[in-house]
Amino acid sequence: MTRELKEALLVEIKQRYDLLSPYLSERTRRIWAAAEATVIGRGGISLVCEATGISRVTLTRGQQELHDHGPEDNTRIRQPGGGRKKLSEQDPRLLEDLDKLIDPYTRGDPQSPLRWTCKSTYKLSQALQAQGHQVSQRTVYDLLQDLGYSLQANRKTQEGRQHPDRDEQFQHINQLVTQFQRDHQPVISVDAKKKENIGNFKNLGREWEKKGQPRLVKLYDFPEPAKGKACPYGVFDMSRNEGWVNVGISHDTAEFALESIRRWWKRMGQERYPRATRLLIIADSGGSNGYRPKLWKRELQQFANETQLVIHMSHLPPGTSKWNKIEHQMFSFVSKNWRGRPLDSLATIVNLISNTTTTGGLHIEADIDTHQYQKGIAVSDEEMDSLNIKTDTFHGKWNYKIFPQGTLTE
Repeated sequence: MTRELKEALLVEIKQRYDLLSPYLSERTRRIWAAAEATVIGRGGISLVCEATGISRVTLTRGQQELHDHGPEDNTRIRQPGGGRKKLSEQDPRLLEDLDKLIDPYTRGDPQSPLRWTCKSTYKLSQALQAQGHQVSQRTVYDLLQDLGYSLQANRKTQEGRQHPDRDEQFQHINQLVTQFQRDHQPVISVDAKKKENIGNFKNLGREWEKKGQPRLVKLYDFPEPAKGKACPYGVFDMSRNEGWVNVGISHDTAEFALESIRRWWKRMGQERYPRATRLLIIADSGGSNGYRPKLWKRELQQFANETQLVIHMSHLPPGTSKWNKIEHQMFSFVSKNWRGRPLDSLATIVNLISNTTTTGGLHIEADIDTHQYQKGIAVSDEEMDSLNIKTDTFHGKWNYKIFPQGTLTE
């Protein structure tokens, strides 16, 4: 072999090796080198070793595999069982102890050191190390996935004990709503939204601002006595997809609830329903508008006397307030509209509520109610006896009618 030919072969072998090397495993690299040397013939081993840097021992082993053993499983690089053993194999009790830490109640270990702490992978690894296991936080993370665990949030599904007539009450309400809407009589869903601190306080949610320029709010949410709290009470017209919110600054009482309904009727209701003779109100079973407070029924009677409307009341079964239409068809959109905005004044609250809209055409009006409502007003038995009320045959405590005094009941 001449010198020129040898140099040319060295260049070609090196070029091929540089192109293929990134894609070759340990085994395929030595077999390829053995194939090159075999094709060249005499002096091929020396040339391939010089061009690639592969040792003569490795190349010779490749020739043996190429000619003696034939094709094998190309997916395996090491022999079966080769490589570092998994920590769970080296430490047989590791998975069992980790499982006990995660779920102490069902694994029979109520005294688990992590029973009352947040079970992060860092604390789990520390607890395992205290038990004698040599394990890192990252290994704990991998082991949890192998055990079928994942990060889970709490899910609200348990509604507590259900009333046996819960479904029947919903069907009863649905029938009433359908009947009233067919007769073009008003149907409203009412409820009080939770009280909100008035001031420059953090409000959950985010809104667009310049980068690095978030709105600065107070560190602590201590109420400001001068501003107090806002108590929004809502009235949702189920037929027209319209709402009214009376923003009070006092207590959420039955007087306040009925005043909110009264203001809705004067501002919106009587204009929308000029021929109305009846009004169906759907409310929760508890709170200021619940079926138990005597003051609620007394205020309903006064409202019926003022408007000469027959008031039909239907209360949702206990524990089902989240199904109140006003919650997910009006209040939920109000919360979305003011997310990330500090409720620094009553005017801000009213404007944010009034400007809440949806693609479905929701329209809301709002105003401020500065009247002070007193708590603990007692209603005498004589006042209750004077009410022109008639209970329904189906759950009369939840379903009843209040007629204007001086008129006959049905």
